[in-house]
Amino acid sequence: MFGCIVAGRSLQTELNQIDETHAAFELPAAEQINHICVFLLGTVPFPDGYGASVHFFWPGKGFQLLGMLSNEKPSAIFRLRGTFTGQITDAHAVFSGASTPMATDGTPMTDGLPSVTAILGLAIEPLPAILDQMSSLPTAAIVARSCTPALPDATILAENIVKHLFNYISSFVSGTAVTPETPVPLAIIARWYESFIGKVRNVGIGFLDTLE
Repeated sequence: MFGCIVAGRSLQTELNQIDETHAAFELPAAEQINHICVFLLGTVPFPDGYGASVHFFWPGKGFQLLGMLSNEKPSAIFRLRGTFTGQITDAHAVFSGASTPMATDGTPMTDGLPSVTAILGLAIEPLPAILDQMSSLPTAAIVARSCTPALPDATILAENIVKHLFNYISSFVSGTAVTPETPVPLAIIARWYESFIGKVRNVGIGFLDTLE
């Protein structure tokens, strides 16, 4: 149902299912992460009146609310670097079914600290409850994100990236339409990623605006 892309890494679709309403992605080498995009895969919509709150766990800081997803807002991009501090929620008890994030012995050191694994948690909840949680996010941070003219709208950008991936996969399926049951070899997604990153490096992201 969910997917996420850490900038500079491959697409992640495998996640830890905690229970019927909670799931989590493990994010290794979290100290290297700047931005992350999380989105609905388009295979299973939320039930009417429901969405998902998105939480981020950084060792020693607890779970921090990042934002939300809904059928009307199926994707979001979050800046993680510099935002690990903040409100600690009771989500830790819910997501404790995922592997406990900790320093990995023997891994390379970054800025004098061992590499860590963080968690991106998703909780399916009624929309009124999610909106109530969203009201606790710092207003200044929300305004700053929405008023940055140098960056494209995060939602539109994420949707265009997913659309580009869908179009790429569709080109390998001849004579039939792509459905949620269509098997997709991971090698195709890996080739898409390499091609996509190469194009972004060469010409920027302007080509995404021309997708149909």
